[in-house]
Amino acid sequence: MLSKPELMSPAGYWPQLQTAIECGADAVYFGLNHFSARAKVGFTLAELPEVMETLHGRGVKGFVTFNTLVFDHELELAESAIIAMASAGVDAVIVQDIGIAKLIHQIAPTLAIHGSTQMSITSAEGAELAKSFGCSRVVLGRELSLTDIRKIRESTDVELEVFVHGALCVSYSGQCFSSEAWGGRSANRGKCAQACRLSYDLIVDGQPRDLGEFRYLLSPGDLYALEQVPELVDIGVSCLKIEGRYKDADYVAVTTRAYREAIDMACAGAPNEISLEEKLELEQIYSRGLGAHFISGVNHQTVVEGRAPRHRGVLVGEVLTVNKNKVVVKPKQTIKRGDGVVFDAANWRSPDEPEEGGNVYEVNVATADLVTLEFGHGEIDFDRIRPGDLVWRTRDPQLNKRLKTITQTSVPLATQPLKFDVTATIGKPLEIVARVQKEKSKSSALTTAEQQAVDQAIYHGEQLLTAADNRPLDLETLTDKLGRLGGTPYHLSDIRLHSKDAVFVRTSELNEARRQLVDQLFDAASRVIPIAAKPALQQSLAELRQSSAADEAKIASEATNVSELSASQSNTPPSNRTASLNLLVRTPEQLDGAIRIGNQHPTSIASITLDYLELYGLRPSVEKIRAAGIRPRVASPRILKPSEQNVIRFLNSLECDILIRSGGLLEAMRGLQTASSITPPSSQGANPEEPVQWIGDFSLNAANVLSCQAFLDMGLTRITPTYDLNSQQITDLTKMIPASRLEVIAYSHLPVFHTEHCVFCRFLSEGTDNTNCGHPCETHRLAVRDHAGREHPVMADVGCRNTVFGAEAQTDSAAIKQWQSSGITDFRLEFVHQTESQVIAIAAAFVSYLNDEIPRQEFDRILGIESPQQTTTGSLFVPSDFKQLVSLK
Repeated sequence: MLSKPELMSPAGYWPQLQTAIECGADAVYFGLNHFSARAKVGFTLAELPEVMETLHGRGVKGFVTFNTLVFDHELELAESAIIAMASAGVDAVIVQDIGIAKLIHQIAPTLAIHGSTQMSITSAEGAELAKSFGCSRVVLGRELSLTDIRKIRESTDVELEVFVHGALCVSYSGQCFSSEAWGGRSANRGKCAQACRLSYDLIVDGQPRDLGEFRYLLSPGDLYALEQVPELVDIGVSCLKIEGRYKDADYVAVTTRAYREAIDMACAGAPNEISLEEKLELEQIYSRGLGAHFISGVNHQTVVEGRAPRHRGVLVGEVLTVNKNKVVVKPKQTIKRGDGVVFDAANWRSPDEPEEGGNVYEVNVATADLVTLEFGHGEIDFDRIRPGDLVWRTRDPQLNKRLKTITQTSVPLATQPLKFDVTATIGKPLEIVARVQKEKSKSSALTTAEQQAVDQAIYHGEQLLTAADNRPLDLETLTDKLGRLGGTPYHLSDIRLHSKDAVFVRTSELNEARRQLVDQLFDAASRVIPIAAKPALQQSLAELRQSSAADEAKIASEATNVSELSASQSNTPPSNRTASLNLLVRTPEQLDGAIRIGNQHPTSIASITLDYLELYGLRPSVEKIRAAGIRPRVASPRILKPSEQNVIRFLNSLECDILIRSGGLLEAMRGLQTASSITPPSSQGANPEEPVQWIGDFSLNAANVLSCQAFLDMGLTRITPTYDLNSQQITDLTKMIPASRLEVIAYSHLPVFHTEHCVFCRFLSEGTDNTNCGHPCETHRLAVRDHAGREHPVMADVGCRNTVFGAEAQTDSAAIKQWQSSGITDFRLEFVHQTESQVIAIAAAFVSYLNDEIPRQEFDRILGIESPQQTTTGSLFVPSDFKQLVSLK
């Protein structure tokens, strides 16, 4: 028999949690009111002890989603929440923020930590990085195939958790900034605005492209991996996870039952037989169109169909004719009275218009291929329905009625097997040991002794037993009395009687023993995780201040030595380091502009970073930058899969600075450094003769001083704060992190979506992936236009992943001066679709502004003219109440 993975179900609140238990979930994940990636649902801290008592009493684990980025002014609140979680005995905390992972490990060393899918982990190196911060398990990115997952499993001993069902984000989790850019509400903070579910126009080479009914360009279908369960079990995945903390109890019931059965069958070696009825139930309860997207391999034609962004349910027919008060349909599935249906008119109606639909009042079957649907008076506008419209059943009241026996039950349905060992000896008290029989979990945080204490209870009688006159204790009596477990979380699995004598035992004592044992087992399930004696947060911050002061002193000393050497050679006095610009370009044309401005202002342009589609054509451009006397840098991909490890070796072979965009790459580079005994990256200036530097990019999601320092301690020269921070928060980082260790992005187009799905392939070719798409990304310029008329550029990277960039360039002239005043000297300008002349003009304006050669108004005017679609403060905007909020802390 194969090792059985956990089945983990979602719980938005009590109804879903109870349903998950009754349908056989091994674990339930849920959020609290703070620090959860689903901010609209969750439990309060006050409810947490009851939640864990309920789960543990039923033999189910409870995992808390603490999976958002935490800001500095929230660290004390986070520490209090962590202590409360440990006190409540949660089985694990699911974390995105590596600083918080370290803090949890310091506060409660035995509390299990799981790396969230928000960490964008797609390789064994990414898993190992999370492990170094205390994670025993990682939730892999949903964009990985079975082959990828198997390779990761073979390369790390970290437990792997995989999503098998539910909604797919178009962007890699943790790499979506659309909500932050367009609404000031970050997905990394649990406030996703679902911009991917909106309709967009496709702009190809500056011209609109007619896409017919496929106008939801960025809205993926839902994941359905029921058929892949046997292979996931064979790979050795520790946990299969169902998405859906916003879904209702009916959804939790249907999905949990289906995957419970599939896991049990796979582990027993039985065939993976999935009935049509079972799949239709899964589609009916919630579906945007189910498919084994990504997990079965890449097919860009199926991930995003594009007809609709919301729940569709089951396709039940197509409209043939429309009469004044009825619709004639060619059925694909049975349509019943009371069904809720919607008419899909994507082929002719604007996506901005509401769809027509309602509850079926009457069904008249003419033939097997013809049915007539009638609706309540005035419920349907028949003028808005046309022949050819698809008919979807969005609601099946009969299914909902059947599910009530599960979702509204007051009697435990999923019970645990209980074994009794009874010892009865004349002259001694009765002794009964009750043991819960369960399969050993791959991820139990308890020791063997602790687990035994939870799963075992002992009854010791008070009276000495006597010989039986006529009816000695036997298995039949024990089975009758101890087996009366109805209404409890247990069922009888086995009884063993250990007795050499004909012993008399009162039935009342057996009944009392059973009640006591059940109570003991339920009470023993509660546990408290020990808390470290020292105040972890204050200790960490004190150590950080000490480390920061030492770092500042070292940097100042190095800067003084360099300055004195320069002064002795040029007879000029030492001076503080001036502002430096690091230019990031994405085309050869932009590179020419960056080199020209670098030659014009050699003391202001510190480096040029190449972020090209074709990674392997970088070497000539790197040499071109070096030949111009400018320091070259290369931007790494934000995602690296197991099949892309050659990218790591290639980047290392360039022997130039690397803008590190993924934790997996950072861990891999550290491994290469250790293996070859390379000198760690230097933290000195921008001299091309210095050792190679690693600069951590925004995509590492460093949002507080703890996470910033954690990454710097791993060998980064500088760290770029996440886009989730506003300009004031970036400034405040310098109070604890040396300003010279920060590189801020002063001008950029926010990368609102970073997605495995290729828009070029889906809409500009008939291919399924990069092997047969014809690479339209190399010959066409693409953008998606929103309802406001803004055109958001789309670009592909070396892994064929797409990034959708915000239309406006994000910058803030006031923030730039504030950053300068705080000691920050490294500023980055990132270009997307700018021309060579625009690159030169924008960079020149920054040089002049940073050197106080032009006023702020003139600087803003130039940027407004030279930026293709104007500028915005975007995520840098500081809300009016922010300073007050921070001051309260």
